[in-house]
Amino acid sequence: MTLHISSRLMATAALGALMLAAVPATAKEKAAAAPAAETTAKPEIGDFGFDLNGMDKTVQPGDDFYAYANGTWAKNAQIPADKSNYGMFTALADLSQKRTREILDVAKGDPSSMIGRAYSSYLDTAAVEAKGLAPIQPWLTKVRAVDKAGLAKLLSEADRSGIQHFFGGYVGQDDKNPDVYIYTMFQGGIGMPDRDFYLKDGERNTKLQVAYLKHLENVLTLAGEKDAAPRAKAIYDFEKQIATVHWDKNDSSDATKVYNKMTIAELAKAAPGFDWQAFIRGIGVNEDSILVSQPSAFTGEAKLLADAPIGVIRDALIVRSLDGFSGVLPDAVAQEAFSFYGTALSGTPQMQERWKRAVDFTTNNMGEAVGQDYVAKYFPPETKAAMDVLVKNVLAALDTRIGNLTWMQPGTKVKAKKKLASFTTKIGYPDRWKDYSKLEIRGDDLFGNQLRANQFAHDDNVSRLGGPIRRWEWGMTPMEVNAYANFGMNEIVFPAAILQPPFFDPHADAAVNYGGIGAVIGHEISHHFDDQGAKYDETGKLADWWTPADVAAFEAAGKALIAQYDAYEVLPGEKLDGTFTLGENIGDLAGLTIAYDAYKKSLGGKEAPVIDGLTGDQRFFLGWAQVWRRNYREQNLSQRITTDPHSPSIQRTWVSRNLDPWYKAYQIKQGQKLYLEPKDRVRIW
Repeated sequence: MTLHISSRLMATAALGALMLAAVPATAKEKAAAAPAAETTAKPEIGDFGFDLNGMDKTVQPGDDFYAYANGTWAKNAQIPADKSNYGMFTALADLSQKRTREILDVAKGDPSSMIGRAYSSYLDTAAVEAKGLAPIQPWLTKVRAVDKAGLAKLLSEADRSGIQHFFGGYVGQDDKNPDVYIYTMFQGGIGMPDRDFYLKDGERNTKLQVAYLKHLENVLTLAGEKDAAPRAKAIYDFEKQIATVHWDKNDSSDATKVYNKMTIAELAKAAPGFDWQAFIRGIGVNEDSILVSQPSAFTGEAKLLADAPIGVIRDALIVRSLDGFSGVLPDAVAQEAFSFYGTALSGTPQMQERWKRAVDFTTNNMGEAVGQDYVAKYFPPETKAAMDVLVKNVLAALDTRIGNLTWMQPGTKVKAKKKLASFTTKIGYPDRWKDYSKLEIRGDDLFGNQLRANQFAHDDNVSRLGGPIRRWEWGMTPMEVNAYANFGMNEIVFPAAILQPPFFDPHADAAVNYGGIGAVIGHEISHHFDDQGAKYDETGKLADWWTPADVAAFEAAGKALIAQYDAYEVLPGEKLDGTFTLGENIGDLAGLTIAYDAYKKSLGGKEAPVIDGLTGDQRFFLGWAQVWRRNYREQNLSQRITTDPHSPSIQRTWVSRNLDPWYKAYQIKQGQKLYLEPKDRVRIW
């Protein structure tokens, strides 16, 4: 996945999942055990790092490059019953999960091991079932007794306990003063992923609304509430009202629009009807200035909270509480949450096995404690060294491109190069590990472990206020198959688990590596220059550092890319939103472009050899296409169109239609479906 972060927003979105014909679970172990003198090690995939058997050569590359490169794989690959989609990312995630299980199986035999106790507590299903809802009842009792006067204090407790409610928040860098931390608030209060699920018509949305209403009823029933059906309807109607005051996803993704600094007194004036002072102080924030991402939404939500019957608010919190802790409560609660969020929303037929959920529980809450063992076993130093070289080459390629731009003003080029030179690259794992010594984990208290982990994470986050910026911190664990760009830190980050085939194989052809991990590196670098990242200067500050002429040229290119992606109909009647996906599409376009330059430079002026009848350029673009192998369940794909800022895998592969070398490599002709006239090919970086 990719995640691009600014202090205004932390939201993960997947680079995308891919899948290989086969990802040998023990290939790394075998390689590690090979004699040191061996110099002819073969790539894990095929003859040169690409799975030729997954191609469909009956398709012309110019008609559908994804199908040409991946069509046979797509026809044959099955989505496992416990997944909403399957591809290369998920194959590597499965491998990471399996390896982590092996680490945790050893740790659970050691009473002194925190991760072992956490893992054991999740596996003890008998204890979880025997306790029933008793662990959460003290909290539910508070919820059932709350009145309007005590609501702010209760919500601050919910916030610290990790229970989603009517708004959320976190401590991050101040976008306009990135050397300082500040508390940022954002809209909340709905149980479905986006306002559009409540407000847009259509058969699919109607079915989801019915399923969600039934879910609300079922959760209230599981909680022991009477008259669940009418109470569920009241919750749904309340959430729909909240959805009407929410900002849409495009405005909520705009770094400029969501930067709204105000004092707590100013927030109280702008959004009367709720005790903001009590809530914000209750979560441990003692500073007066905060950031409010969507001010008008807070105005609307405060009024709705003031006007709503307290019974509806209580019921909504009961549902959020059981949903939030469903994974550590009896199976009936877990299955109910999965029936909506897993099956109805994403089409996944079956919940993951208990051991998989136990691994995820442990890594989600103590990821770096697990990560230390993981990297020691599965991330060799030579991989990190090879990645250092690749990153430097891709950075150099973008530096050259900036210098050659015709649309950017000379003064802006100087600043852009300065920003590029100031990047921090993090590869594999943190240089400094998180300290979990203050987190209490018991082998016989699963619910308590989750509650205390939530509180630990909250307190750790709030403790940033007033302190130095933690530039050593990571937003992902080494076991995650992902990567991200952090605007405020001016950094790019690549966890260990993504640095494996098909993304990167030290024994694979350079063309495939540059088309795979090279383009991912380029993608993350270019996020710092996409429609939002370009708003941040070399210090990580949200600032105007472009001339009006630069902005106009950049926006014109962006509009052309928006139009290109707006035209893609992914499902019948469901098109992509080119504005919402613009940042990621720029990332793909720029990432592939600069990775190609870096690849060509790596050849040192020589021609790449022909391998299996394929030129170096052909192998480069196949490397790009291979990482996007992915099959989706229809429900999941539909949901992603609404909520995921990344385009689906097919359309991500098609970004190659904007690169001139792709046309030359495959002799793409006019009349083929992906053909673009040279003047219509989008060129940004």
